[in-house]
Amino acid sequence: MNSMDVHAGEVIDGYRIGEELHVGGMAIIYNATHPDIPAPVLFKVPKILDGDDPTVIVGFEMEMMILPRLAGVHVPKVYSVGDYARRPYIAMEFVQGETLYPTFERSPLPPMDVARIGAKVATALIDLHRQKVIHHDIKPSNIMIRENGEACFIDFGLSRHAEMPDLLEAEFRLPMGTAPYISPEQVRQNRADPRSDIFSLGVLLYHLATGERPFGVPRSQQALKTRLWRDPVPPRKIRKDIPAWLQEIILRCLEVDPAKRYQTPARLAFALQNPEAVHLTARAEKMQRDSIGAALRRWLRVRALPPPEPSAYAPDSGAIVLVAVDLSEGLEYLATALRVHTQRALASAGDVRLACVNVLKLSAVFVNDPFDREGRNIHIQRLVELKDWARPLGVATEKISFHVLEHMDPAEAIVEFAENNHADQILMGARGQSNMRRFLGSVSSEVAARAPCTVTLVRAADPRSAKQTSAEAAAAPAPASGAA
Repeated sequence: MNSMDVHAGEVIDGYRIGEELHVGGMAIIYNATHPDIPAPVLFKVPKILDGDDPTVIVGFEMEMMILPRLAGVHVPKVYSVGDYARRPYIAMEFVQGETLYPTFERSPLPPMDVARIGAKVATALIDLHRQKVIHHDIKPSNIMIRENGEACFIDFGLSRHAEMPDLLEAEFRLPMGTAPYISPEQVRQNRADPRSDIFSLGVLLYHLATGERPFGVPRSQQALKTRLWRDPVPPRKIRKDIPAWLQEIILRCLEVDPAKRYQTPARLAFALQNPEAVHLTARAEKMQRDSIGAALRRWLRVRALPPPEPSAYAPDSGAIVLVAVDLSEGLEYLATALRVHTQRALASAGDVRLACVNVLKLSAVFVNDPFDREGRNIHIQRLVELKDWARPLGVATEKISFHVLEHMDPAEAIVEFAENNHADQILMGARGQSNMRRFLGSVSSEVAARAPCTVTLVRAADPRSAKQTSAEAAAAPAPASGAA
């Protein structure tokens, strides 16, 4: 049983839950009403089931962070959001209209219809990018066409905000996106380039124009990577009536190198709205895919590329401080001492970004139950406790992030996170020594030995040990009077 399940008829923060409208890969959507909101409401909750990947939790948290910051007709209006401490949800405007999915079912479309739809989506992207957000999941089911004809994006679970920590990039080392539409940058785990959205829009245009997907439906990471070196079949080979200008636009959007694409959605929208002004190149007349030799040369170049630099905290050059917090029962004194030390570090340093990390240790032998006895998701409970621990620090939202890492080896998880995110310093508590810890080694000592940056270990006396020592001293027999 999941304590965060939502049921029809339930009232949550004044919202009366109605019927279930949609079950997606990461969320469930209901209709709802609120006495203070005259319009229909969509009530979105994360889909947290047994064995769910933690990306569901992190992705929904990103959406709760990003969507309320956005405004305009190209995003749904947000009325309120919940939090993982009680009930995570997003209550938003019920956008009147339909998604692009039925339109794609009718493809191929006439070229001017393709251009008209593409221009609407590109215009919505202009507004989104101006608000410093990369969508990263542009696909037919995530785009609504309002009754007034405006395009509206409706899912931001994979998005990135330029002024906020990117939790998805910080925690996970897998391509994030929907396989047919994912850009080469996303395949290489680079989430910082807004031109990724232009590539995904190019996939949409290709599909609308030809009725086919340019890269099929990849089922593996290796299949995803083929778009790094293998070009798609030219649209005009599939449909002879596609004009040269539309093929020029589509293939330019689908260039592997972002520098060869349209550099902004505004330029793409202009091209789609003014086909007579499109400058034609060899792309426009192309009727065959590139030769195997050309694809092989691209493959060799891709293999020689260095791994992309993580950009989870890219907006500024401030130091990244990783605070590894042990939330185990009985170690509250150590967590408190670590918070005091963190406050001092923040006060003495300049521009600092704080990454608060807790490791949920997995068993290599037993099945890991994601819920506790009360039906609460353990990952979420840790996340809530981590935020509670950090709240007294008073750090601005855009300067702090929270990460619950699931791993069998806590030390390895902390070191990997520090390496992947270029941490400048690690702060963590160090438990007192015992014979068993001397024999097996401790997490803190292993992190200190392996970390790629400075490690500061915070120690504190266990008040339980102090009380026990005082009690033992009081119970000890008094020395004999006059003893020499």
